[in-house]
Amino acid sequence: MSEIDQLQETIKSLNKENSKLKLEANLRKSLSSQLEKQKEIANEAKVEAQSKSGQLEDLSRQLLKYLSPQIYDQIFSGKQSVEVKSNRKKLTMFFSDIVGFTDISEHLESEELTNLLNFYLNEMSNIAIEFGGTIDKYVGDAIMIFFGDPETKGVRNDARQCVNMAIRMQNRMRELEGYWGTNFSLKNDLQIRIGINTGFCTVGNFGSDDRLDYTVIGAPVNLASRLESAALSGSILVSEDTYLLVKDEIAFNPVKELTLKGISKPVRCYDVLLDANAQAQKHVFEGEHYSLQINHNAMSGEEIAALKEVVNGLDMP
Repeated sequence: MSEIDQLQETIKSLNKENSKLKLEANLRKSLSSQLEKQKEIANEAKVEAQSKSGQLEDLSRQLLKYLSPQIYDQIFSGKQSVEVKSNRKKLTMFFSDIVGFTDISEHLESEELTNLLNFYLNEMSNIAIEFGGTIDKYVGDAIMIFFGDPETKGVRNDARQCVNMAIRMQNRMRELEGYWGTNFSLKNDLQIRIGINTGFCTVGNFGSDDRLDYTVIGAPVNLASRLESAALSGSILVSEDTYLLVKDEIAFNPVKELTLKGISKPVRCYDVLLDANAQAQKHVFEGEHYSLQINHNAMSGEEIAALKEVVNGLDMP
């Protein structure tokens, strides 16, 4: 082969190598570009996921305000299915309302009435949550709460928690005497009446496939509502079924029989002795370096646990 032929072959080989290098460079450039695009897509997806996660958290916090904490926890933990479903359980039912609320609403401006009602419902709801009650609903000034579902501490403990919750609520209303006139221009302090009953009810989701309400139905619910209507201002009226569960720990007035609307037979019921229970529940322990006053029956489980933790945490000499 002549030198010219060799030179041409070399040039041809160099051209092929150069083309190969250009192709590899273009491939690297294309691959780098694709990687950058994929990285951008991944970052955008991450930002969108974080945004949706934040939106879900906000939505979750908002839903918590519409649901009782127990029901909220059951749904979001997967223990409670969102479908038309119910169970039969022995529950303790609670109803309360403000005495003379219709007259009050006629003398207050809507803004004042709204502020008053929201303040009152917030005070009572905080107590209900503290004692573990499931808040069913608000109907104007009325509150419906039940104990024993979705979680129960046993029928007796549920009943005791409910009655002690009611006592705490009435005591709170006493503590607020004078507040209503100063802040809401009321001539008289607000008073509430409470009715409580224990019995087998049907509890669960009621409604349609598109709209559900977690609530309780049954004759015991109706009786609790009737007891509330028959209760005197500032009192707690309890059915005999509830009384038998808590009578060893809570003081009551003697039994009385009432004829209640919608109930075919006279009903045996009991008024809670608020002052006697307040005295009976308070235990004072004093020493040279300490003073401790305990209202045991009115304490919630969380308060008792916190007190035990404090006592157990004391260093022994």
